[in-house]
Amino acid sequence: MCVALELIAAVRRHVRLITRLRLDANLFAPPPPRRPGQRGPRACKGQRLPKLTDVLANPATRWIRVWVTEWYGDESRVLEIVSGTAIWYHAGLPPAPIRWVLVRDPAGQREPQAFLSTSLDDRPEAILGRFVWRWRIETTFQEVRRHLGVETQRQWSDLAILRTTPVLLGLFSLVTLWAGDLKRDGATAPHPRVAAW
Repeated sequence: MCVALELIAAVRRHVRLITRLRLDANLFAPPPPRRPGQRGPRACKGQRLPKLTDVLANPATRWIRVWVTEWYGDESRVLEIVSGTAIWYHAGLPPAPIRWVLVRDPAGQREPQAFLSTSLDDRPEAILGRFVWRWRIETTFQEVRRHLGVETQRQWSDLAILRTTPVLLGLFSLVTLWAGDLKRDGATAPHPRVAAW
């Protein structure tokens, strides 16, 4: 299992994963260093850390107020966060070093949430910002499937399939940019449905 940790460390130099984290996730301290001459397998995780639900309920938790733009619904708001690093462990998966961010809304409009990044050097504000940006990517993929038929192509060779999706995404991006320029210049028709094919 520790070989998997080394593989994750190698991948982490090139890839960063930012996603939600369950409030009851199993978090651990890093493994203690090996003593000289110690036998047996190397430890992959250290002592168990408190669950994020415990951190949330602890009155001694030191919350930091941050201003986050483009929070849900394109709203800018003040949030309270606390962050740390840990080894995240889930049964059946190799332990992974992460930076976690626990977020609560002082206005009480949203439930507390937790996020993680596989890059330990990420700032908590950057993790939140990158997570919110995912909405633009999800919208793009949804529109590409709906309007361009991505995922419904029928080619005979794997190479053709590998070429078609990037070309369709590039075409979609160009058309979107051109349509934005036309709209900004006032060159679009008042009723686009009149010009539909």
